[in-house]
Amino acid sequence: MRKRLLGRTGLLVTEFALGTMTFGQEADERAAIGLLDHYIESGGNLVDTADVYPPVGPKGTSEEIIGRWLRANPGRRDAIILATKCRGRMDDSGNSEGLSRRWILRACESSLRRLQTDYIDLYQAHQWDPATPIEETLSAFDSLVRSGKVRYIGVSNFTGWQLERTVLTARHMGIAGPVSLQPQYNMLAREIEWELVPVCLEQGLSIIPWGPLGQGWLSGKYRRDSQPSGSTRLGEDPNRGVEAYSRRNSDRTWRIVDALEAVAGELGVPPARVALRWLADRPAVTSPLLGARSVQQLSDNLKAGEVALDERQVALLDEVSAPPTPDYPYRLLAENTAERRRLTREA
Repeated sequence: MRKRLLGRTGLLVTEFALGTMTFGQEADERAAIGLLDHYIESGGNLVDTADVYPPVGPKGTSEEIIGRWLRANPGRRDAIILATKCRGRMDDSGNSEGLSRRWILRACESSLRRLQTDYIDLYQAHQWDPATPIEETLSAFDSLVRSGKVRYIGVSNFTGWQLERTVLTARHMGIAGPVSLQPQYNMLAREIEWELVPVCLEQGLSIIPWGPLGQGWLSGKYRRDSQPSGSTRLGEDPNRGVEAYSRRNSDRTWRIVDALEAVAGELGVPPARVALRWLADRPAVTSPLLGARSVQQLSDNLKAGEVALDERQVALLDEVSAPPTPDYPYRLLAENTAERRRLTREA
C-alpha cells in the first residue's frame, strides 16, 4: 500500500486507514481481530478509533479490543500509527466530556490504559468545545506531546474558522498544533471544499476523511426501486435506515450513483473502489477511513489502491458531484475572483 506524509511531519501513513467505529457493534471481537490482522497484513498502518466508540454499546469497547489485540501481538505496536480521540461524553458526571485540561489529561490516561500502550501516535479533538478556551485545550494537548504520551495532535468535525483559529493560536503560543483534520468527505458531501480544504492546503494539514462511501450510497448498496426497510447499524432505531435513505434520495444523488456505476463498469470494478480512489486523490487527502464489518468487505475496499482513474473519468465524477454553490458569500467571491484565480494557475 502506498504511503503519504501526515501533514507537515515526517510521519508516513498508508493511503487508506482502518476505522474501528464498528468494533464491538457490527463487528464483534473475533471479527474485529480479523479486520486488524488483515489490514496490517495488507500493508496498512493507520488505525483510528475514539474513546466513545462504538456509538451504541459500552463506550471504550473499540479501544479495549485494539488493546487486547496489541497485547497478543506486541511486535505490531511499532508497525502501526495508532490514532484515537477525546471530547465525547463518557458518563453523566458533567466533567467526563469536552476539551478542558482536566478532561483531556484524564481521557488520555484512560485511552492509554484501554489500548494497553504507553503512547498515542495521533490524539484528536473529536469536535470543537465551545465551553473551553482553545488556549486551554491546546496547552493540555501540548503537555501530552512534551510528556511523550502523544506524538501528534489532530482535530475532527471542526468548521473552517475553528480550524484556522486553532492552527494560528498554537503558532502564536509556540506549542504543538494540529497536523490533521478528520471530517466527513465523499462525493455526496463535498461541503468541506468551501472552507476546510483551503485551510488544510494553506496550513499543511492532512485530511483523513470519514464516511468515504456516503453511508453505503457510493457502494452500489441502494437502488432506485428498493428502499431499505431497517437501520444500517446494529442496535439503532429500525427507522434510521429509512430516514437516511429519504435524506439522500434526490436527483443529484442518483446522478452521482449513475456516473459512479458507469465508470466502475468501464474499469470492471465495484463502484466502492472508484469512489474511494476518487476521494484518495483529492487535494490534501491523505488516508480515507475504511470502516468494515467483515474481512471480505475490507479486502474489497482496499483494492481501491489498485484502481487508476483517467482525466476524463475524474472530470465526469467531479462535475456530477459538484455541490450547488451557496449564493453568499461563495458565489459572489467565485465570480469576483475568477480572473485572479486564473492568474495563479497560469503562473
